Amino acid sequence: MLKVNNIEKSYGGQVIFEDISFAMSRGERLGLVGRNGHGKSTLFRLILGEETPDGGTISFPKYYRIGHLSQHIRFTEETVLKEAALSLQKSEDGIDETYKVETILTGLGLSEESFGLHPSALSGGYQIRLNLAKVLASDPNLLLLDEPTNYLDIVSVRWLQRFLRNWKNELVIITHDRDFMDSVTTHTMAIHRCMLKKVSGSTHKLYAQILQEEEIYEQTRVNDEKKRKETEKFINRFRASATKASAVQSRVKALDRMDKLDKLEEIRTLDFEFNPAPFPGKFLMEADGLSFGYDNGPLLIDGLKFSVGKKDRIAIIGKNGKGKTTLLNILAGEFNSTGGAVNRADNLKLAYFGQTNISRLNPDNTIEQEIMEAHPDYNRGAARRICGAMMFDRDKALKKIDVLSGGEKSRVLLGKLLVSPANMLLLDEPTNHLDMDSIDSLVSAIEEFSGAVVIVTHSEMILNSIANRLIIFDGGRVSLFEGTYQDFLDRIGWDGEAAETQKPETRGKNKGVNRKELRRLRADIVAEKFKVIGPLQKKMTEVEEEIVRMEEAVEKAEGGLAAASERGDSPAISKYSKERHEAKERIERLFEKLEALSREKDEKTMEFEQRLSDTE
Repeated sequence: MLKVNNIEKSYGGQVIFEDISFAMSRGERLGLVGRNGHGKSTLFRLILGEETPDGGTISFPKYYRIGHLSQHIRFTEETVLKEAALSLQKSEDGIDETYKVETILTGLGLSEESFGLHPSALSGGYQIRLNLAKVLASDPNLLLLDEPTNYLDIVSVRWLQRFLRNWKNELVIITHDRDFMDSVTTHTMAIHRCMLKKVSGSTHKLYAQILQEEEIYEQTRVNDEKKRKETEKFINRFRASATKASAVQSRVKALDRMDKLDKLEEIRTLDFEFNPAPFPGKFLMEADGLSFGYDNGPLLIDGLKFSVGKKDRIAIIGKNGKGKTTLLNILAGEFNSTGGAVNRADNLKLAYFGQTNISRLNPDNTIEQEIMEAHPDYNRGAARRICGAMMFDRDKALKKIDVLSGGEKSRVLLGKLLVSPANMLLLDEPTNHLDMDSIDSLVSAIEEFSGAVVIVTHSEMILNSIANRLIIFDGGRVSLFEGTYQDFLDRIGWDGEAAETQKPETRGKNKGVNRKELRRLRADIVAEKFKVIGPLQKKMTEVEEEIVRMEEAVEKAEGGLAAASERGDSPAISKYSKERHEAKERIERLFEKLEALSREKDEKTMEFEQRLSDTE
């Protein structure tokens, strides 16, 4: 399969990759993670042959087909259906696989009415979906997907998730949605400090290992530095002593043999909190019989009624083009409703992050100027603090908006949200250009915010993390749901999703089974899952706790060894050396056991998820 050997890549003086290697086995689904700008998309271009490495090789078998989601729009066929079927591989038995293409197009949110349209008649987002449908239908040996969920709505994301879980060939995916990645991949690989780290398992497992390895590295570096200073002190003290000449020479040679470990450079991440404004009342906003429709078009919103309390976390969810952003614009006062009213409290202070707000940034301004113009009372020092929180420290704050990437512009918008106090945040897809670490920081900031939040998002991770109420666009209507996203999935679910998820040969399997019986069946599966997964998780926790104890034992032994070395106490040196060696060996065995348990847990979890999926 794919083999990457000793790849090096630099741009000017910036090193992207330094002697990296990895291989993929048959059927492996790999999640590629790393900070924005650290080389994920560069690695894709190298694999595709769009760029040439400075050193090393990339190889794969003869006739090995690689497919990727291209952002380049180029269509040659006269209809959407024909364009999607263009890359369809002919089946060996000659069976017409047009049904496969139709299923993929429908799953990605394209209606049957659009199948006969010319591809150019689609909006930009749906043209990207058509490109995605083409590469999925082509069934390549290796599928490369770079942020495939950015142009999808939540229903299409859920369909793509199920599709990729059943992908039989190799897959490498880049996505900022941690839960989506973990649900479809078998392995995870990080681009970290110009190197690669790959594990079998989830992003959580990978980052835990990286954190542990860097803690061990730093502890070793500190201990080595201490030993180096002690050795240098001994050499300087006894260099002139003839009786100590042999010992001094021995220490000099030992010092020469010691590798000097460099201190790890700090990798900055977003670290901020929203600035809450006080609110003495109960409700910040009330929508009373809200309706909206464009001229001569159907109503997107019809008679919607809800209130926003000061601790609410309301998520607006549904398919694209159904009115989610429109509703947010009405709440922000940027659109007027065609019916009903939005009643805002006197002390309401809104902060709005909109999808189109990036275009409102002044391209001639510096980042610092954008922050200062957002609030006239902000001085340069205060603006610089906000810039620093958004990872634009020192001279980076003087960069022009015009030269920033999409992700950097999103961080500028977030910075502008922090300038003025607010007791209600309106957030429209705020994570589209953020990496995983930045998204984690944003979610934490939302959780800590003492005011209300209304957010449009297609990320189920964010929904499960923060939402306690939902406004749902589904089945041609919009409604308020009191409960969490998981409550919605358990009680109602997305309109038509059950039929879409069934394979042709199993359709009708649950025909005649009512929703109550399906809920009971799902509850039984969940209970069984708890009985199986629970003990495995308990064992993993016990192993992790023992690893911590063994690491403490290593640290204690190293401390004792250092003290014994200073005293020249040979028996104690022998004792502590043995204890350290035994503890380290025990840690190695425990990690092997932990990996086996983690693999078993992942396999069992996937089995139960498949069984639950079969009941939808």
